[in-house]
Amino acid sequence: MTRSPATPGGTLVLDSEGLAKAVLRDRTVTAWLALARADDLRVITSAATLVEVVHPRVNRPALEWTLSRLVIEPVTEPIARHAATLLSDAGLHGHEYAIDAMLSATALAAPGPVTVLTSDPEDVAALCGPRVTVIKI
Repeated sequence: MTRSPATPGGTLVLDSEGLAKAVLRDRTVTAWLALARADDLRVITSAATLVEVVHPRVNRPALEWTLSRLVIEPVTEPIARHAATLLSDAGLHGHEYAIDAMLSATALAAPGPVTVLTSDPEDVAALCGPRVTVIKI
């Protein structure tokens, strides 16, 4: 079941670490997801994030169940162009920052207020600026 695209009270964004911890049922991330549900927040990730999370040891049924409970936003051309602009504005470039930039562009396009759960708070904060709340997990 995928969540409705109806406008909720804001958006919670998971980066690859947030998604991986959700799959593992990490207590902190599980608590964030419970709060999001209680507050009618939309929980999303970028389609690009899946590339980082899928690996041979991932529990596929747990991953698929977790993915069914959030919205996977596509990396469209406008998102990719915005990600490139974010990288340029932050003075960053290259594959090391590409997925963070796509996730950041996705977060910035989401209904606010937006909170990003990430293992890279410095990079995401540099890319998003003050427009999102960045939480290290």
